[in-house]
Amino acid sequence: MPLWELHRGESPLLVNVPHAGTHFPATMQRRMTAVAPDLADTDWHVEKLYDFARAEGATLMCATHSRYVIDLNRDPSGTPLYAGADNTELCPTRTFANEALYAVADTPDIAKIDDRRAAYFDVYHHALGDEIDRARALHGYAILLDGHSIRSEVPRFFRGRLPDLNLGTANGASCAPSLEQRAAQIIGDAPGFSLAVNGRFKGGWITRRYGDPGRNVHALQLEIAQASYMDETPPYPWHAVRAAPLGAVLRRLCAALSAWRPAA
Repeated sequence: MPLWELHRGESPLLVNVPHAGTHFPATMQRRMTAVAPDLADTDWHVEKLYDFARAEGATLMCATHSRYVIDLNRDPSGTPLYAGADNTELCPTRTFANEALYAVADTPDIAKIDDRRAAYFDVYHHALGDEIDRARALHGYAILLDGHSIRSEVPRFFRGRLPDLNLGTANGASCAPSLEQRAAQIIGDAPGFSLAVNGRFKGGWITRRYGDPGRNVHALQLEIAQASYMDETPPYPWHAVRAAPLGAVLRRLCAALSAWRPAA
């Protein structure tokens, strides 16, 4: 199976969805615990939330493989995203509910992690980097929106309920201030949704790796509380009526990002 699905557009905006994939090889599943096939930590249906981008000129890149294979949004060096906090790994060993994904004897060692990095992570990021470079060559700049979702309550990582929409720009380092302000304004003006900017989610490795305003690459991450558009219990069904207002917000956001221009 291909590692991603790609719709190539001609606008400066690239929407990347790294955690909505559900495929992982049967040989890998056999070495994992009984909780793994539930894929509970998937960013369920995020590729569907952004499907409109295909018709509006943006590039849409969606990973097909589960984050349990390898997490495309973690630093491959192993450096934690949030110092002093509970962080998941490049090859996750526990679920967000702190359940073991492997028996101790089957936990991936350094060699297996390196093999997965070469087979999945490096290949994906080579392609993502090429798409960013293509947009920048076309327009002189590129905008990357990294699309994510998570259960609205995950005690392992945060207390209480998350805001509905969580915008991250690495505390302003990954994009121009005017782009962050525009994105926050669009989201903040949406009735019925709560917003945090650079709160619990400041942007993962993808936002921090590719966001480089000095090179005219501007990256933002949007983490969505799943209760905003789906049921958070198995089998994690899409809820079309609940998702409709969120879809309208995302359309406005992507239109604003596509229309933005860097200062001359």
